[in-house]
Amino acid sequence: MRRREFITLISGAAAAWPLGARAQQPVASALIGVLLGVADSDPVEQALLAAFRAALGKLGWTEGGNLRVELRWGASNADRIKAAAKELVELKPDAIFVHSTPATSALAHETRTIPIVFVNVSDPISPGFAASLAHQQ
Repeated sequence: MRRREFITLISGAAAAWPLGARAQQPVASALIGVLLGVADSDPVEQALLAAFRAALGKLGWTEGGNLRVELRWGASNADRIKAAAKELVELKPDAIFVHSTPATSALAHETRTIPIVFVNVSDPISPGFAASLAHQQ
């Protein structure tokens, strides 16, 4: 290969590289809503949230990368919990993680189409959060 042909080849590849890079599709990002029924100053809830984020990280979900987390605190206030639930549902997240019976109840009243993953609910059957405790696939 002659020198001119080589330079033309390299120049063409270098010029096309930015176009190819821009054509790459961004990594799809998941949106998870989180509703915690207490105040953000609660150390137990902060520990729960840290464990939740760490577990997501171990599964390959990184905030700012392939995951966006929208966090809301209810501060043990029924009106604030209801407003936060409505706000999260309007964002149309892929799933919502919720902690406490009042927060789960508020979310259940707002949506039946977004998956709600709840913890620390004393009786999920009576209020209709779940049909049964049986594992379904």
